[in-house]
Amino acid sequence: MIALYDCATAPSPRRARILLVEKGVPHATVPIDLRSAEQMGEAYRQINPQCTVPALQTDEGVLLTDNAAIAAYLEARYPEPPLLGRTPQDKAAIASWQWRCEFDGLMAVADALRNSNPAMANRALPGPVDYPQIPDLAQRGLARARQFFVTLNEQLAGRDFIAADQFSIADITAVVTVDFARVVRLKPDDSLPHLLRWRAAMAQRPSMAA
Repeated sequence: MIALYDCATAPSPRRARILLVEKGVPHATVPIDLRSAEQMGEAYRQINPQCTVPALQTDEGVLLTDNAAIAAYLEARYPEPPLLGRTPQDKAAIASWQWRCEFDGLMAVADALRNSNPAMANRALPGPVDYPQIPDLAQRGLARARQFFVTLNEQLAGRDFIAADQFSIADITAVVTVDFARVVRLKPDDSLPHLLRWRAAMAQRPSMAA
């Protein structure tokens, strides 16, 4: 059976959990305790030298160590429902918005958190290498995340989904980003009505409780 190396409190593995639920894929869960830095220990390094979660062990014995690979694998192996698009145009639109949600949204929030939280001193980036915090990146991350909320609100005007008129991986990444932003005291307000409406609708999907 497929096994997901997971951490219930972290945003990145939540993306994989939602994807697995939406695809209806049975899987085992192996919890990794990030608070105790279990991901940095030798036992987990033997599994994933990148020292990150999520990691997905396929039933063919292949280990996938990032969300991009996990999504590509699951979409190819379990094509229904399609979460990366059906037509060439839809695939392109979803890929574009997925990139924007990840780069302009999720990475911006991560920069704001990792470069400001005292508990993450010297851990400004995930992975096996220690990097020092850069306080200016925290401020830039907050500014970028706020602008991402504005951009997303504009995109969702008159739309139920972010791209291609369908629920997709872009919606998954955006939901995780919006929820994750609470850790840096950033959340949508009444000035972003389309974003608030979309997030409320997303909450009705059972996968969002993952």
